[in-house]
Amino acid sequence: MATLSMAGLAAPLQQLKANPVFSDGPDPDQWFNNIKGKHRIVFDVTQPHEIFPFAWPKVFLLTNDATGTPAKDNGVVVILRHTGIGYAFEDRLWSKYKLGEVFKADDPATGKPSVRNPFWKPAKGAYKVPGFGEVEIGIDQLQSEGVLFCVCQAAMTVFSAGVADAMKLNAEEVLNDWKSGLLPEVQLVPSGVWAVGRAQEHGCAYCFAG
Repeated sequence: MATLSMAGLAAPLQQLKANPVFSDGPDPDQWFNNIKGKHRIVFDVTQPHEIFPFAWPKVFLLTNDATGTPAKDNGVVVILRHTGIGYAFEDRLWSKYKLGEVFKADDPATGKPSVRNPFWKPAKGAYKVPGFGEVEIGIDQLQSEGVLFCVCQAAMTVFSAGVADAMKLNAEEVLNDWKSGLLPEVQLVPSGVWAVGRAQEHGCAYCFAG
């Protein structure tokens, strides 16, 4: 499947303009009350950008721990938006919709467009950072340290419609499939930029992460 272009997304964008979406499930405003801790930061993930969307939160936790603040006393939010939304989905969707091609997300193990979510339950030792050695930067691993993840429903609406059009599928059915394939504990938010604002209102410093 060819990567979606902005020209190809014109119709879905018009649909989004005509029918604004709001997040499903738990109230996203209430979700932001889960941010705790002395040091708070939000990582804004707008594209795959290699391992950095997940390495930076880990480095934040490691260096805070080294300077006297353990992970449990930090508040970390990762917002997956624009072409970074693929990381919110289970492997099934990556394979079915060729999300590695759609979002230009390569598998670090192969260097080719990924057919799986490479940051969900990675194998032990899958990721190493020079000077740090092996780092546990899987989404599940970061969640176990208290990192909160959310995903932009506006981007999901636009990109799922574009994929549906390219595959000759029903746009609503594809969007619902994407919603059903969200990883555990990943919160839907109306839009990524909405979430950036909410995180900062809850005391998070901003960091661009890709």
